[in-house]
Order: sequence, then C-alpha cells, then structure tokens
Amino acid sequence: MDDNALLLHRSRRRALVTGAGGFIGGHLVRHLVEQGYGAVRAVDIKPLDAWHQRHAAAENSSLDLARIEAAHEACDGPTDVFNLAADMGGMGFIETQRRACMLNVLINTHLLMAAQAHGVERFFFTSSACVYPDYRQDRVDVDALAETDAYPAMPEDGYGWEKLFGERMCAAFADEGGPVTRVARLHNVYGPLGAWDCDRTKAPAAICRKVAQAVVSGDHTIEIWGDGEQTRSFTWVDDCTRGIVAIHESDCTVPLNLGSSEQVTINQLVTIVEAIAGVTLKRRHNTEAPLGVRGRNSDNTFIRQQLDWAPDTSLRDGLAQTYAWILEQVRATTTARAAATEVV
Repeated sequence: MDDNALLLHRSRRRALVTGAGGFIGGHLVRHLVEQGYGAVRAVDIKPLDAWHQRHAAAENSSLDLARIEAAHEACDGPTDVFNLAADMGGMGFIETQRRACMLNVLINTHLLMAAQAHGVERFFFTSSACVYPDYRQDRVDVDALAETDAYPAMPEDGYGWEKLFGERMCAAFADEGGPVTRVARLHNVYGPLGAWDCDRTKAPAAICRKVAQAVVSGDHTIEIWGDGEQTRSFTWVDDCTRGIVAIHESDCTVPLNLGSSEQVTINQLVTIVEAIAGVTLKRRHNTEAPLGVRGRNSDNTFIRQQLDWAPDTSLRDGLAQTYAWILEQVRATTTARAAATEVV
C-alpha cells in the first residue's frame, strides 16, 4: 500500500485505545491522531484528570473495562481496538500484586467478546516480555529472546501468565469468527509523561528520578536495586507506538517482540543517566529489593523479517529526553513542598 492509499485507509478507520490514560496509551492516542486515523476513542478506568495525557482530538471517557457492559459501550463503533488496558507497573508492583495482574484477564476477555459482538475488524493485544520463561533469563549474559522461546511455558508468575493466556485467547477468537488479532510482546518501554515517583515506576524513570533528586537536593547518593549487574534492554516510547501501529496493520498472525536489542546492566543505565546529568553519585545496592529475572534482551530477527524495521532509538538519546522531563517534575515537586512548608 503506497503512502496515499495508506492515508486514505487510515482516514476511514475508527480506533479505540484502552488504557489511554496510561503512559504508553497516551502516546499511542497522539500517534494515531498524527497518523490520520479518522476517529480515536480513548478509554481508561482512571478519572480524566488523573490521565498522563489527554488529547482534544480524541473522544475521552472513563470506563471500567473489567465490566462487560463497559466493554460493549467502548467497542460500539470502532473498527480497530488497541488493548493496552492493564493494572500493572514496575517490578516492585508486579512482584507484589500478582492477584491484580491476573485479574487483567477480565479486561481482555470482555473486550474480545464485545469486539466480536460489535463487528470490530482488527484487535491489537499488548503482551509483554514477561511471558518468557524464567529458565531462559537466569544469567546476565542471557541469549536474546526469540518469539519461539515462550514455550515450553513458564512465564513470570501473575503478570506473565495473564499475558500469555491473553495471547492464546486472541488466537482462539481470531480462529473462531472473531476479529483479526495482532499481538506484540513489549520490552521495558520508557520515556516522558509516565509514572516516575510511585510503585508503578519502571527502572529508567526510577533511575532518572533518583539522579534528579540527588542533583536537586545535593545529596549525591543513589540506591540501586540488586547488585546492578542484572541486564535489560529498554525501548523508547515513540519506537513502541510506531511498532504497535505497524504490527496492527501487518499480515503477521503470531506474536512479535517489540523491544530494543541494546542490552545494558542497571549499573550501566545509572552511568548513562549520571553522564546526562553531569554528576557522579555514590552507589548503595539494596539486595533485598525486587529484582525480576537476571537478564533479558529482545531478539529482533523476526520483526525485521516481518516489518523490515525494528526499534532503533539509542538508549542515550531516549534517556536524555526522559531525564529532562523528570528533572522538571522533581524541581516542581521540590518547590511545591518547600512552599507548603513555609505556609505551615
């Protein structure tokens, strides 16, 4: 499909983005609007004033999609569903809130049922690298994870099992009269306009916050979870949203990795942010903190074959933008707290 035909095609599509008040969802709504989708409906369980982003070009509403009635309301009209809705967060959340993570199955199940009932044509499910077995991620020098490595299954307890079940549910609906389904396994997405100071904060934002707090306070120390030698790859949010749309519109019927293949240790991640901030901090390692798997990286061979593309924004470039935004938040919060103290 050439560019003009693609623009015309998108102008006739009506998209539903669930989890639109969250970090990735807010960026995806913006991306769909910019890519020329004819209408975008944005839905999240949070009150509108608690969303990370709201876009005037979208129809924004607060609905609890774990309720079947709300799922039907949301799916009445759209041609395309992008399901990003989930109760989740960083490692501190998913290791201690397994019940909440498992209950996300209600959202995807109800949305698939409603999507089929209302004639939705395409359904995108946001899966996770947490579907991969622990036994393939028990070394820092881990082999990059290929899509076929998900089986034999032994995903991360709670969140990983729910995501793997969601993948199977999508395949079953697609095989038995439901909408066409597409699945991406996201790997550690980061960027501005997300959680940065709570138990849902992921590693890049948490490290940026800790460095920014050290800079603002003058206390040049930082706590690192674990020994810092655990390895990860981190995906720039704009690469993620571009990949979501490309996978959704593709002919690929099986799950695809959507992640950077630039692997670093957490200690190296800290060093990069220190260099961006122009500071060197004294490191304290908390070996009692939640750690997750020992090593994880994305094998992008298959996505390159399918899309002739893979995430390519360097970690240094993405972190520079993320740190700049989080530094603003830390400064604003520090100023507000100081003002409140003076009033008291």
